[in-house]
Amino acid sequence: MEFIQEYGLFLAKAATAAIAALLVLSVAAGMLARSRERRPDRLQVKRLNDRYERMEKTVRRVVERRRGRLERLRDWATRRAARGSRADSTEADANRPARQEPATSDTETEGPTAGKDKGERPRVYVLRFVGDIRASSVESLREEITAILTLARPQQDRAVVCLESPGGLVPSYGLAAAQLARLREAGMDLTIAVDRVAASGGYMMAAVGHRIVAAPFAVLGSIGVVAQIPNFHRWLSRNDIDVELLTAGEYKRTLTMLGENTDEGRRKFREQLEEAHELFKTFLARYRPHLDLDQVATGEHWYGEQARALGLADELRTSDDLLLELTRDADVFELTYHRPQTLGRRITFAMESMLERVLRSQSPETRV
Repeated sequence: MEFIQEYGLFLAKAATAAIAALLVLSVAAGMLARSRERRPDRLQVKRLNDRYERMEKTVRRVVERRRGRLERLRDWATRRAARGSRADSTEADANRPARQEPATSDTETEGPTAGKDKGERPRVYVLRFVGDIRASSVESLREEITAILTLARPQQDRAVVCLESPGGLVPSYGLAAAQLARLREAGMDLTIAVDRVAASGGYMMAAVGHRIVAAPFAVLGSIGVVAQIPNFHRWLSRNDIDVELLTAGEYKRTLTMLGENTDEGRRKFREQLEEAHELFKTFLARYRPHLDLDQVATGEHWYGEQARALGLADELRTSDDLLLELTRDADVFELTYHRPQTLGRRITFAMESMLERVLRSQSPETRV
């Protein structure tokens, strides 16, 4: 009995120490998170011309070194052949032209932008957008576009958005497309480059561009609206579980996961899907009026070659080829907006996402 009491006391002390340690760690983590949250958001700007110039110099250095070796071998062979004739050796050595060293001092400084007046050159601003179902990158996109518009020169500067997205929630991608429209409204030429996929909501964003450049096997299209929701009503009924759903408004809830869905609710929800689809097509008609919407707005997707034939894309090439060409005549800047993601913010975001999914479980998601 005494042993049990001592063991219980030991466990109590150990539990107290563990709780104290957890409290200390929690306070330290909270202080660290707050200090990081006080760090300002950061906008990073890189001049892509410099990157390509460094790549060119690296390749040129190796090529010139190889060429220098070949020239030295040829010189050695010439000297050896000259020694075979003693009578002509002196004259051959005197008349042999001096070997020319590779002109690296000038050529190495010649990059894609060399020899031009950089003050008068147009500017190209590059943005990158990788989309998930919530279009989470729109938070950075809006800041990057705002930064561009503080300095952009209408009718002179251009923007290129390297886009990759299979689509997602209607309001999220509607906002992302509206952000890109700000560049057009500011008088900037906007090119959308698609290397892999711009489908559904992703294509909604791409359509805002004056020109869509796609890789040969990039996926484009999927112009449609979809929603799906499981229903557990029959399983709950078999287990004598009731679900009470109270609403104010005839169509506050059309379809639900837990309650019994009605034909009227299904009909109303189909109407809402059709309305979203019509809005999608109206949006496309505004920015790409040449599209045959009856042919392409069927929910199907196409690859780059097919997409260009249908008018969904304007040119077949990769974003790498496009940017490299632009650096020859313009100063190209890539903007990236970094928002610090602390541990506390990540946990909060995960909890908010979980809560949002629970709240949305009573109504289906509408996606483009």
